[in-house]
Amino acid sequence: MRILGIDPGLKFTGYGCVELGPRHEPVVVEAGVLRLKTRAPLPYRLAELHNDLADLFDEIKPQIVVVEKLFSHIRHVRTGILMAHARGVVLLAAQLRGLKIDELSATQVKRAVTGNGHASKHQVQRAIMTQCGLREPPDPPDVADAIAIALCAARRLAPE
Repeated sequence: MRILGIDPGLKFTGYGCVELGPRHEPVVVEAGVLRLKTRAPLPYRLAELHNDLADLFDEIKPQIVVVEKLFSHIRHVRTGILMAHARGVVLLAAQLRGLKIDELSATQVKRAVTGNGHASKHQVQRAIMTQCGLREPPDPPDVADAIAIALCAARRLAPE
């Protein structure tokens, strides 16, 4: 089973795909970032994100797409609204492909990979590097976040 974790954004959208092997231990298949044209108008970037996701789904062929639940701080309401646009495109693209969709909170994901629900981006990067046997932390942090989302979902699905 292939699980694709996505960390949506309007500049970078991180993605990380893990596969559950015979022993139900998740293994990273592919990870990276979709880069959007930051100076382009919002509708253009949303269409660009949708097209990039469609290509990614065709290439990776996930059975499940997992997206982080939206969290917005009162001081950064505008950022939350903008991120909701990107998150909506991810959900729509996956739904149009008939893929199973799951959502996890940032706290759940961070707790699952670091043991601390309020871990920093650097801590998540280091945890992913260690747990996935990578030579260096995934960069930019959006990639580590996406892998963490996929790992958390995979571990929840794996039988005890």
